[in-house]
Amino acid sequence: MTKKPNILFILSDDQGAWAMHCAGTPELATPNLDRIAQNGIRFDSFFCASPVCSPARASLLTGTIPSAHGVHDWLRSGNVDKAQMDRLGIKNPYGGYADEDKPIQYLKGQATYTDLLAESGYACALSGKWHLGDSFTPQHGFSRWYTIGKGGCFYYHPDIIENGQIEVKHGQYVTELITDRAIDFIDELSGGEAPFYLSVHYTAPHSPWGADHHPKKWIDYYENCAFDSIPDIPDHPDMTTGPVYGTPARKENLRGYFAAISAMDEQIGRLLDHLEQKKLLNDTIVIFTADNGMSMGHHGIWGKGNGTFPQNMYDTAVKVPFLISWPGHFPKGAVCQQMASAYDLFPTLIDLLGLPSRACERLPGKSFLPCLTGEASADSDIVVFDEYGPVRMIRSREYKYIHRYPYGYNEFYDLKNDPGEEHNLINDPASQQAILDMRRRMEKWFTAYVNPDLDGTKEEVSGLGQLCSAGIYAEKPLRYARED
Repeated sequence: MTKKPNILFILSDDQGAWAMHCAGTPELATPNLDRIAQNGIRFDSFFCASPVCSPARASLLTGTIPSAHGVHDWLRSGNVDKAQMDRLGIKNPYGGYADEDKPIQYLKGQATYTDLLAESGYACALSGKWHLGDSFTPQHGFSRWYTIGKGGCFYYHPDIIENGQIEVKHGQYVTELITDRAIDFIDELSGGEAPFYLSVHYTAPHSPWGADHHPKKWIDYYENCAFDSIPDIPDHPDMTTGPVYGTPARKENLRGYFAAISAMDEQIGRLLDHLEQKKLLNDTIVIFTADNGMSMGHHGIWGKGNGTFPQNMYDTAVKVPFLISWPGHFPKGAVCQQMASAYDLFPTLIDLLGLPSRACERLPGKSFLPCLTGEASADSDIVVFDEYGPVRMIRSREYKYIHRYPYGYNEFYDLKNDPGEEHNLINDPASQQAILDMRRRMEKWFTAYVNPDLDGTKEEVSGLGQLCSAGIYAEKPLRYARED
């Protein structure tokens, strides 16, 4: 029997689809991301499931919507055992463990594609951010486990967990540490009979973006950059951070953000070079994507979906990079213009690897394998969906409709005439039929896939983090209320 291909799955944190040189940001040095694109396929309309990290990551793994898996916001608690941290005297410089109580495996009992891969004989390893609860315990098919305590860390003071132990690595750059361990995993796993699946989850380019958090080489590289491709416009009135416009913060934020991406790109180059040196590149599917998008001044916002309150669904927040290569199997240097979503990754991998498809029967996504083999033409009827608690979105090529259930305002954009989403047509008389059609289609879709016990429209999601399990499984109020 022919050995199945290895899979290297690289996930960045808070990276917009725009934030690559090959995606049209000329100032940004990403030669290794460009290298993956040149050797494979770049999707120019790939969308996350939710514009914030933990729900987006949970949807990537499970193929289900947040209102089915129950992770509705970034996980503020349930990552570690607070009593254990206190006994060990471990402090997370990025914000400590004050909100932690007991570990929660938020996806316990749910099927992930890594479960299926492990059951099918893959050796699965994780190097990098987990942020789906109980960071000390390997879960969902992963037999190798190297992660951080919570969802973020200071880049030069990461709290690293491995083999049930935690240690703060003072003075060591987390992007390099994640890469070092990933290379070790490649060496360890490539010698066996089984194919390997390796998840490399960087914390980059998530904040902090201060000059002391990233290599001087890259901070200096962007020191005199004007960042002309990035909008320099007044702060959005709903922005939750700031003020930024007209202050030195714009340059500092962009310099750090770009430096984080270029430093990560450099480490991705190490991974690709190592695969090449070990003659594994032709036998390995390489995937690069991000958990969610990011606005870095776009629309006057500095953040993702929770960069505003109520949460936003601008394309800069919901569109993410997606690159995939497999030499000899996929086209080189191709750009796929068909819309696709994080929901589609699970069924695509199952389809690509020829694994039993029963697990995909009730999933909302569809395999985009025909796009990878050049057998598909652009489908104008494809729509994508996003949710962030009580905020939901439906987007086609022509239109975008955003509905905020208990509060806030709704939005409707004619993307054909207004691709920058600058003119909200929600009250436009000529748009009312299109709005009605989009809302009906959206509500029908969510009704089909929602778990009523975990429905995000019934949760008071504010963007300040999730404290425990959702819905009827909650042991205490799910989220902090937003302070005035």
